[in-house]
Order: sequence, then structure tokens, then C-alpha cells
Amino acid sequence: MTTAPGAKLSLHPPLAPMEASSVDELPKGDCWQYEPKWDGFRCLAFRERDRVALQSKSGKMLTRYFPELVEAVLALEAQRFVLDSEIVVPSGRAFSFDALLQRIHPASSRVRRLAQETPAQLIVFDLLAGSDGASLLGLRLRERRRKLEEFADRYFARAGMVQLSPATTDLRRVKSWLKRVGTGLDGIVAKRLDFAYRSGDRSGMQKIKRQRTADCVVGGFRYGAGKREVGSLLLGLYDADGVLHHVGFTSSLSRQDKKSLTRKLEALVAAPGFTGNRPGGPSRWSSERSAQWCPLAPKLVAEVRYDHFTGGRFRHGTKFLRWRPDKAPRQCRMEQVTSAGAMSARAGDRRLA
Repeated sequence: MTTAPGAKLSLHPPLAPMEASSVDELPKGDCWQYEPKWDGFRCLAFRERDRVALQSKSGKMLTRYFPELVEAVLALEAQRFVLDSEIVVPSGRAFSFDALLQRIHPASSRVRRLAQETPAQLIVFDLLAGSDGASLLGLRLRERRRKLEEFADRYFARAGMVQLSPATTDLRRVKSWLKRVGTGLDGIVAKRLDFAYRSGDRSGMQKIKRQRTADCVVGGFRYGAGKREVGSLLLGLYDADGVLHHVGFTSSLSRQDKKSLTRKLEALVAAPGFTGNRPGGPSRWSSERSAQWCPLAPKLVAEVRYDHFTGGRFRHGTKFLRWRPDKAPRQCRMEQVTSAGAMSARAGDRRLA
């Protein structure tokens, strides 16, 4: 697996990664491969000789925030390749998403310090271009996985910062993985073995979590009763036509963070906030207070936990989990919460031990 002297990398950022639809049950059948869903930042890693680019799911560059991973990728013997992977920060026998969020900071000195104190890892689950630079996007997953395992055997050090993510077709092993959810594992991903890499598409990949979560645009906020501090965030999702609809709210905000969060939100106040359904529109959830809200420019993405999504919105208030600076607002789509359920095979025809 040598590299031809004149070879060039055929893929370059930005490249939309393959995405997953949310389902309640894992699909079953010989055409499915199962993988852990890691609790980190999705990352496409591009290497061409002495140049490395780490791209987030939203297409933004993560390169400056993870200098230790740039060094780790450059240390691999292969001179050019593209990996689909997850950036995680180990913490004991689990991973720390909070430590990961700390890395997205404007100060280079802080980034360098954290790179030493809490170094990240790259967990790789797909090979999009091999060491010859040629694109593998047109190959079926079954073939790409074989090439990835060969690539990992040749180039990944056993205890290095770039690791191969496990994969299986054995549902018994998947059940053992599900028991580890919450310790760095975010759920399970199922992928069609007979599909090529579908950039920016959800049809060949499904995910299941122990809890239902959604990434939402913060399209507005309300002040708390009698206070000049944020009381709740108003959540939005885009439909297929690119219209941002109000779908619910979250008020489970940390008391100590409200003051700084209020300043951040007030700096983003801009009409219209939502371009489709808006707070205060006719629905059985409306109240007088629904009209008292401040619209925001669609810049912030929040991950929330919810129980039910019906009638175009969350049935009850959601629980705020965390900010997602690695996600683009436009990626917060209704598809996350309106899944038709797991496809059957016919219909569709470290830290795990």
C-alpha cells in the first residue's frame, strides 16, 4: 500500500458527511452493520503530505482547536487520506463532553494548554480516501470497512491517539454496547453495508439512543418573570423548505450561567427569529405569555432531551443538555424528530470490551 509520487488527494473540505435518521428500534437483517455512537464531535480528517484539515459536521474547521490531533495525523506513515471519525476527550474509562467543549476557545494559549492537560483522540469509523488519494465514496460500506481495517492495521499504533472504532453484525454484541451508554457512548449507529457513502444524506444510516435528544436552533428567548435574565430558550427546527418553525422551549438553565447567557443572547437579538410557526401562534399550548419573547439571529444550537414530539412541536418542555458549537443551525431539521421508525432489511431492499 505505497503512495505513488505524483498522487494527489481527490477529496477536499468542505465535504458533507453522511448523516443518520433517528429511530426507536435497531433495524435487523444481513444488510446492516452496527457501530458505537461516540459522544464527541464528528470530524472529517483530511491529510495531504504536510497539510491536515479537521472539518466539523457543519463544515467548519476544527483544526486550530486540536493541535495534538494534527500532530497525531501527521505522524501516520500514510501521506494522504480522508477519515470519517469522532473527536473525543478521554476521562478515566469514559469520555468527557464538557472537556471537549472547553477546547472551542478563541485563545490559542488556552487551546495549547488544554491540548496538554486533556488531549483528545480520534476514533475512526470510515475511510473516504485511501493512501493513494483516490476517493472511496462510491464503494459499498462492506468494501470501505475492509479497506479501513487494512489501513488501520498498517498505520494506526495500538495505543495511539488515532484509533479504529469497532463494528459488528452481531446483535448480541450490540446489546452489550447499549449497557455502556452514558460513559462516553451515546447510542448505536446502524449502517447499510450495501450502500455507497451518501454525503449529506440520511437514507443509509440510522441511530438509536437510550434517551430522545434533538439539536435545535435557539430562535428566541423569554426573560424570567420579574427579572432581566433569561428564563427560557425558544427552540426551532427547519423544514424541508428551509423554513424555521418554533417547536418548543427549554427552561432548565443553570442559575449561575444565566447572567452571562443573557448578555450573549441580547447581543444576538434580531427579527424575525422564526420564519414559520412562531411563539404565540394558535395552538392548544399557547398562553398570554407566549407573545412576550425576543427574536434571535439563528446562530446558536442547543441539544435538548424530550419525551414526545407531536403536532409539530415538543409535547412538553424539554431539558437543556448542552450547547453544540460543532453543529450548523441549518442542520437542525425536522427529520430528527419525525422519523417513521426503523426500516426493515426487506423494506430498505477504548472503551468497549
